[in-house]
Amino acid sequence: MSDATSMAEDFASGRNDPVQALEQALEKAAHSPSVFISLSAERARREAEAAAARWRAGQPLSRLDGVPLAWKDLFDVAGSVTTAGAAYRRHAPAALLDAPMVGLLCRAGMVSLGKTNLSELAYSGLGLNPHFGTPHNPHGLDQARIPGGSSSGSGVAVAAGIVPIAMGTDTAGSIRIPAALNGVVGYRSSSRRYSRDGVFPLAHTLDSLGPLTRSVRDALTLDDILHGRTQQHDARSLKGQRFVLAQQDVEPAVGNNLLRAVEQLKARGALIEERECPTFQAALNLIKHYGWLGAFEAFALHQALLDSPDAEQLDPRVRRRLEAARALPASQLIHLTDARRQLQQQLLDDLDGAILITPTVAHVAPPLAALEADEALFVDTNLATLRLTMPGSLLDMPGVNLPSGRDARGLPTGLLLSAPSGEDARLLRAALSVECVLNV
Repeated sequence: MSDATSMAEDFASGRNDPVQALEQALEKAAHSPSVFISLSAERARREAEAAAARWRAGQPLSRLDGVPLAWKDLFDVAGSVTTAGAAYRRHAPAALLDAPMVGLLCRAGMVSLGKTNLSELAYSGLGLNPHFGTPHNPHGLDQARIPGGSSSGSGVAVAAGIVPIAMGTDTAGSIRIPAALNGVVGYRSSSRRYSRDGVFPLAHTLDSLGPLTRSVRDALTLDDILHGRTQQHDARSLKGQRFVLAQQDVEPAVGNNLLRAVEQLKARGALIEERECPTFQAALNLIKHYGWLGAFEAFALHQALLDSPDAEQLDPRVRRRLEAARALPASQLIHLTDARRQLQQQLLDDLDGAILITPTVAHVAPPLAALEADEALFVDTNLATLRLTMPGSLLDMPGVNLPSGRDARGLPTGLLLSAPSGEDARLLRAALSVECVLNV
């Protein structure tokens, strides 16, 4: 499957055109159950026809003009209901305006295919949704497996070849997890890198936006468009590039693939320190003993909903998780907030310019049926799935999931590159170089 950059190159050469690419995407979307909550076929066709005319005239609006993309159904797209994956929002008023990010990419000529499925209210790392269905991981050939969440539809839309780019949100791992379990690239930005206006929230200090893509160069190009830049990105030599590898307790396939990737990087001259990252470990311990900051913020956001009759329409698993924060003491919130601030400062000294390498998820995508049937298993698996991405969110670390290999059943594993908050550009450049080595 080609990435967005290759697709646009085909538009430029006349080997493909945006209208044909869109029709193929619409056809695939129609035969991919539960991946999309809604499609914007009429709008998309208008956008694709305009893009095709621009390419014929040799006047594209951007390097990704005419490329189809999908939006997690938290983003406002004019004329479309933003459901947030929740049944009680099915009949909410349609958005009057595009979210700023949607508008920026529309003005760059990109084609909005539709809105992808997600865990209800974006509040699960597994991707199950009883209202709109659960999209199946396309790599689960032996049995139906989870897509990862909460950006479940976005991960599957890219992995299944429907679109080369799908936008997601990440509060505790919701871009990085589906990217890892579906074998695609996923970039969680620092929380202030992009405007979150017009995006349905979950936790206001932890929410971030980013794309799921087929290549790091697509994530870089998208970032350039969103910041009004036009740049060429070439992979740099890894010689002398410093990394810290923080090993974790993971499934054998995840660990073995990670170590093999590290050896490839070392062979290209990367300097890799295999040691504990004290700040990352401290964040893991803080979450384990004091809970998740996002639980406080999500409850505060949704308290009125939980106290209303609409609460009966919620996924019981999501409702129970939201309600669990109702009785938490304020002292716990204050401790988490203070500790977070101290750890973010500590991280700069801890890494000292290096990029952190960790596994993204400790396991491959588990079977879906057992998680739908067993509440206790769902809770335990959700926590295990989120465990290694939550510290990066707490520390506001931009992160890039890269596919690291497969297990014996062909299920993808991922490795995560992370950097201190605000160092997105440096992280993306490093990820491009790492990706080129891993893909050789």
